[in-house]
Amino acid sequence: MKRPTTLLRDGGTLRVSDAGDGLAVVFQHGLGGGEAQVAQSFPAGTGLRRVTLECRGHGGSALGKHRPFSFQMFADDVLAAAEQAGLERFVAGGVSMGAGIALRLACRHRDRVAGLVLVRPAWTFGKAPANMRPIAEVARLMLDHGPDKARALFAQSETAVRLYREAPDNLGSLLGYFDRPDAMTFAQVLADIAADGPGVSARDAESLDIPTLVIGNAMDAVHPLSSAYTLAAAIPSAAFADIAPKALDSSRHFAELQAQVTAFLHAHANFRSLIPS
Repeated sequence: MKRPTTLLRDGGTLRVSDAGDGLAVVFQHGLGGGEAQVAQSFPAGTGLRRVTLECRGHGGSALGKHRPFSFQMFADDVLAAAEQAGLERFVAGGVSMGAGIALRLACRHRDRVAGLVLVRPAWTFGKAPANMRPIAEVARLMLDHGPDKARALFAQSETAVRLYREAPDNLGSLLGYFDRPDAMTFAQVLADIAADGPGVSARDAESLDIPTLVIGNAMDAVHPLSSAYTLAAAIPSAAFADIAPKALDSSRHFAELQAQVTAFLHAHANFRSLIPS
């Protein structure tokens, strides 16, 4: 059976990746990422079906008509993609923004989400956390000055100097925003999402009763280890993994990430009910 590769929402076409067979996992990318980022993070192999929606303005997906962009908007789109794929229940997961989307789905749609994988979370329980300020700064500079001048201004900023010293991987990602062919239109996505949050409370997280894996790493100013600790401590059944920083050893980071996700997905007997017979 051919699986849909697009989803029509709000006057725009969103791109969907739906591959593999077995345990259904809806796994989302981070802010500025897409299918390629997820493919690098999620374990390949048999026994897993991964569905990924490229959020509005990401990858091959259109922006749609409504503004502002928000976690609610993106999560509703992802749930629509899961419904189009015929998934009644699934494991929800993602990286950074994708982790926030997964957390929102788990708290707002408890009958649909059987497990949770939160990788390098950047948000916990509030809007516009301090670690999002570098992204908000980049967005503001682009909206005010255009990408070329904004890049020069940002490269000379205190934020860039600090990240160069403390979190070079984050700096590389931020500089990449200026080089996007759609930099000006995407700047509004950056601004809106950096100012938003998943819209869940600590009490919501504390009431979750599903297997959960939270993964964090050091040397990451945008995805601080403290955010991963906070979520792991709040969710009663959560397991926590501290993996190698991407800034130090990218290959080791992704190998450890995939190993942790693989072990988690295969460890829980209640996930077997999500596997088609």
